[in-house]
Amino acid sequence: MYGVPVYDCVRDITAKTRVDGSVVCVPPRFTRDAVFEAIENGIKLIVIVTERIPRREVAQMIELANLRGARIIGPNCLGIISPGEAKMGGVGGPAANTKTAYSKGSIGVMSRSGGMTTEIASTLTAAGMGQSTAVSIGGDAIIGTSYAELMPLFEADPQTKAIAIYSEPGGRMEAELADWIQQNNSRLPIVAFMAGRFMDEMPGMRFGHAGTIVEGKADTTAEKIKRMKEAGIAVAERIEEIAKMLAERIGEAN
Repeated sequence: MYGVPVYDCVRDITAKTRVDGSVVCVPPRFTRDAVFEAIENGIKLIVIVTERIPRREVAQMIELANLRGARIIGPNCLGIISPGEAKMGGVGGPAANTKTAYSKGSIGVMSRSGGMTTEIASTLTAAGMGQSTAVSIGGDAIIGTSYAELMPLFEADPQTKAIAIYSEPGGRMEAELADWIQQNNSRLPIVAFMAGRFMDEMPGMRFGHAGTIVEGKADTTAEKIKRMKEAGIAVAERIEEIAKMLAERIGEAN
């Protein structure tokens, strides 16, 4: 199709050539089988774009990935991009838009929202700050890779000098990130933006993604901000403040 070979199954590809990653965007009822097939044929990085997958099946996919030494990004994500190097998934949209929003540089980006991954990258690019790698981690309640699980990869990447994060209410990922930073004495300055602060004043309100379910005080935006600040993460009030705050934090670190 358009000059790209099409095969009947994954093993027909992996038997002929090395395959480092797979992007899965089949309907929810077929996603588990597609991911299992990729993992069992030795693919170590799998981006799951599909949303509305039953939680039990997501948990099964993650368990198999862990057993086989593979990594899942998503589900319900737009993927990964290292500007000028590679892109997996739909992050950034069409090629022309991607080239406008993303630029090669030293800022890592992690976001629970696919659209906000690009929004933050675009804001950084406009401020003259390129990105090393940007990851749309997914907005579901159960995902394959959290902020804390990505941190060792950014820490090990000599190109990455700082990180920008987009976060939302619900879940424990920010607390896990704060704990990881404190326990591992992270070298990377981090600036986060917390969306949905209004939810603290509106109990029961839903905010966008399936993972934004506030089950207790620890899941509120106020508590998340508190935990992140205690760990040394700067929290921006507005998206457009991120670039300036990163520049300040990088300057302090140097």
